[in-house]
Parts: sequence; structure tokens; C-alpha cells
Amino acid sequence: MGGLTIFLGIVLIIGFWFIATYNGLVTLRNRVKNGWAQIDVQLKRRYDLIPNLVETVKGYAAHEKEVFEKVTELRASAMGAQSVKDIGEANNQLTQTLKSLFAVAENYPELKANENFLRLQEELANTENKIAFSRQFYNDVVMQYNTAQQRIPASIVANFMHLTQEQYYPVDEAEKGPVKVQF
Repeated sequence: MGGLTIFLGIVLIIGFWFIATYNGLVTLRNRVKNGWAQIDVQLKRRYDLIPNLVETVKGYAAHEKEVFEKVTELRASAMGAQSVKDIGEANNQLTQTLKSLFAVAENYPELKANENFLRLQEELANTENKIAFSRQFYNDVVMQYNTAQQRIPASIVANFMHLTQEQYYPVDEAEKGPVKVQF
């Protein structure tokens, strides 16, 4: 009778440990999904702002057609991307092209003084900050989730439940280099 009680006690402890570990991994997986959803929300806001910004700049700089077409093309490409890697790369390219659009705007003093342009530029800058924060949050929770899956004994539960590692949001290679300061 004593041996059976000990055996059942051990089985219960292992069962509770398994449930607690699995629930912890599920919580982390859901935080990863939430982090990705936050990036998605901010990217959607960015995609909605871009056409308004392009139209405002177009009115002043009609001969800069190539930049407008590139922004429009990259926006569509970014909206159609599916994987974390593809979305990250497409949005990194879009960010670089938006910098070109703002560089074009620098050549038009009337545009730089336009209230609508200034408001759109500020909204886009705020959105870019929110995207950066969302990316950081997402990568943080991906790191926590992936680490939890790799640590023993949780790795046993992760393998048993066929949980997979999540991808980090990629950083633009152009942003990894040193910042150029010009006076």
C-alpha cells in the first residue's frame, strides 16, 4: 500500500509539473503572437499613412515620379509579405525608400512648410517609433519563448508537444553599420 501511494504521488507531481510547464510555454507562445499582432497593427497604420504622404509630396514634386513609384511598389510588396523574415525585409526596404521621399521633400521649401505634410510626417515618425518598440517587444518575447523551449526539463515538454522555435524580426543590414554624421 505504501509503495502504491509513493508511486501515485510521483505520478501526480510529474503530472502537475508537466501541466505547469506546458501552460508556461503556452503563455509565452501567446505573448509572441500578441507581439506580432502589435507589429501588424503599427505596420497597417504605416501603410495607411504612406499614400496620403505620397499624394501630398506629389503635388509639389511631380517630376520625382521614380521615388513615388518605388514607395508605392514597396508598400504593396510589404503588405503582401507572409513570413516574419519576408515582412521584415520588405519593411526595411520601405523604410529606406521613405527616407528618400523625405530627402526629396527637403528640396521643396513650400512643401516643408505645408501643414498637412508636417502632420503626416509627424504621424509617420510616431508610427515608426511604435514599430521599433513593437519589434523590440516581439524579439524579447521570442527570445523568452525560444529559451524556455530549449531549457531542460521544459525542452522535454516542448518536444513532446511539437512546439517550434519562432523567428526574430530581422534588422535592416543598412542600419547595422556606423551612423554617418555630416556637418
